[in-house]
Amino acid sequence: MRKRNTRNVTSGSLSRLFKGKVILITGGTGSFGRACAEVLLKKYNPKVVRIYSRDELKQWEMERAFGGSVKLRFLIGDVRDAGRLKRATEGVDILIHAAALKHVPACEYNPVDAVRTNVDGTINVINAALDNNIPHVIMLSTDKAVNPTNIYGATKLCAERLIIQSNSYRGPSRATRFSVVRYGNVLGSRGSVIPLFREQRERGEVTITDERMTRFWITLPQAVDFVLSSLGSMQGGEIFVPKLPSMRITDLAYVVAPKAKHKVIGIRAGERLDEYLMTREESRRAYEDSDRYVIAPGMHPWHWDQSRLRALKQVKRDFEYNSRDNPEVLNKRELQKIITDNRLA
Repeated sequence: MRKRNTRNVTSGSLSRLFKGKVILITGGTGSFGRACAEVLLKKYNPKVVRIYSRDELKQWEMERAFGGSVKLRFLIGDVRDAGRLKRATEGVDILIHAAALKHVPACEYNPVDAVRTNVDGTINVINAALDNNIPHVIMLSTDKAVNPTNIYGATKLCAERLIIQSNSYRGPSRATRFSVVRYGNVLGSRGSVIPLFREQRERGEVTITDERMTRFWITLPQAVDFVLSSLGSMQGGEIFVPKLPSMRITDLAYVVAPKAKHKVIGIRAGERLDEYLMTREESRRAYEDSDRYVIAPGMHPWHWDQSRLRALKQVKRDFEYNSRDNPEVLNKRELQKIITDNRLA
């Protein structure tokens, strides 16, 4: 992903946005939540960062890792619990909704639970934000939500639509704004394939579902920076999509385990060959900045300032953003550098 900031979003404007504010991260003990909390505390001096999650062990581990920071608060709770979530979000200025069930096979096997967390949980986030008049709400989404082929993607698509259209519920008396960020696989997160390849190389054989497979890649620091800069530019109703490089799964396997054989095991239930971050239909209302695409809402009965997009370039007709046709493809040397720089090998 390019390092340039989107227009009108500077480090100074982000400092003003976050300084002295109460920020809550749902699913805050996950890979993103931990990295985001670290950046917020180191760079932006918030009043407090609230970590809302279900697992007390992960909260204890995170509290120890952060040295018991007085600006970090740990709240036990599930996004399925509307009452607890409403209490946890009292006095919050910025809400980052990162909680989700994300493991594709697990969601396929447990579809009802995927709906309860990813859809019903998002509805609870929306209601809590509206009831507590939280000015900025942004949800983390996934490439799997684009033309979904699995229950995880379907629930995240539904969550995206819920978040965007909830701007129409705020009315004239609320300051609440809702937007979405959508990106691909996060390099080095718990769901990344790299730890699996690293483990398998000791046995001399790595498993690949399909040798034609391509994926978008974003590092964890890039994902955090992208979400925070999107908070700085959102007016409510946008889907922000970063410009990302693609990689071939066979190249990644070679870089992580160069001496290992490749065993093709077939695509898992709900998995697909390539990833998509924008459909042709969405491109009709999408705009291009130096480091991202901004997808405007398809319908917006709330006030939507179209003039804020005039400085951007409208995406060309019938554009489709996918990892297969992406002109920016990481070669093995570039993959090796990213893995080395992020200490993942």
